[in-house]
Amino acid sequence: MGNVVLMMSVSLDGFIEGPGREIDWHLVDDEVHSHFNEVLGGMGAFLSGRRTYELLAGFWPTADQDPDSSPPMVEFARIWRETPKVVYSRTLEGAGWNTTVVREVVAEEVQALKARAGDLALGGAELAAAFMAKDLVDEYRIYVNPVRIGQGTPLFPPSDRRVQLRLAETRAFGNGVVLLHYRRP
Repeated sequence: MGNVVLMMSVSLDGFIEGPGREIDWHLVDDEVHSHFNEVLGGMGAFLSGRRTYELLAGFWPTADQDPDSSPPMVEFARIWRETPKVVYSRTLEGAGWNTTVVREVVAEEVQALKARAGDLALGGAELAAAFMAKDLVDEYRIYVNPVRIGQGTPLFPPSDRRVQLRLAETRAFGNGVVLLHYRRP
């Protein structure tokens, strides 16, 4: 059985995006991107909400054809195209690029997907909150960026649930980003 792995970049003060949904402060150089490729290349599927999917689908399908793309970007374009994707959306009618549209987060369906596909990479602010509310996240890979942005969308919305975790790994990247990787015991 696989795990649902929440992968998210976050500011030092806990935000995943600014008040205007900006993420221009995310520090993703070749070292960090190569690490992302290593982790994401082993995932059985990518889970995202509509906005995140549309953002990714607007760039990654042809990113490897851009002569300005770095080698890690070229590699991720292939990973993104080849990896099955599940988009949670009540409004999206259809999606390309090896993508299935699902209307609601249903715990039993997520468990069945984990059993079939293995590890699942979870991304997107609202979808991550929905998965956390249903206690469906097995691992947290939090990439802390060396910046305070003051306001925006917090990674962890308020909750009455306490979740015990075990530290699996830490890693400091050359650009100042620090990975905090936690798993359920």
